[in-house]
Amino acid sequence: MAYAAPIFFLDVRYVIELILLVFALIIQGVALVHAITQRSDAFPAIGTLPKGGWIAILAVCMVLTLLGFGPISLFGLVGIAAGLIYLLDVRVGLRDLHDGKGFW
Repeated sequence: MAYAAPIFFLDVRYVIELILLVFALIIQGVALVHAITQRSDAFPAIGTLPKGGWIAILAVCMVLTLLGFGPISLFGLVGIAAGLIYLLDVRVGLRDLHDGKGFW
């Protein structure tokens, strides 16, 4: 019975890392697809990086997360942060620009 605790710990850790990996890939994938489908002239209009810069950042982070670094590594955390920054800041600016609301 003394050997059950380490095995349970490893199972719980595996499940948590798997959930975080799926979360990270969803965030990065949605951000990457959204960045690819937007017009390239809209990015400088809202005062952010160009479209190619966002696509490169999001694609590299997604590849590094998929290659086995995982969501808990430095690359995984940077990838999650980049995806969230894109979705919560850049996507909102692009949506406002396309809706005609603008910033003024």
